[in-house]
Amino acid sequence: MKKDFVVFESPGTFVHETSEKAIDSWDVKKATKMASSISERYGATPFAFYFITRERKDDELDSKVVKTSGRYFLGGTVKTLAEVKAENNPNNRILISNMEGNHWDKIIENCNSWKVTQPLLKNDVVLKYTPPKKKNEKK
Repeated sequence: MKKDFVVFESPGTFVHETSEKAIDSWDVKKATKMASSISERYGATPFAFYFITRERKDDELDSKVVKTSGRYFLGGTVKTLAEVKAENNPNNRILISNMEGNHWDKIIENCNSWKVTQPLLKNDVVLKYTPPKKKNEKK
């Protein structure tokens, strides 16, 4: 038995909050639409999602992940290491060290709910995305 899921990542206090939802296929448009209904603690909303396929054989009790996509970032600003250094911001000292030490060429900053800075890896995609307005926000 095989089943596809989408895993939404939202900012958390120490680690990302995740919500895993069943999906018919690895459909980026459908997953993007689903993201607008996800809300985690403190009103955090997704900054990214990725797909997984779980599989289980008849003689197995639990399924296991057999396939994973790259992450699909819901908008954000991409910056290279050179651009982060050029900002000459002392607060970026640890970010620069992490980028250099982990050989990250690019990062993405996303502020859909809370600011998140993540490495932008080879199989990741940045989608054009505008978060939905919150009920009490002016249009």
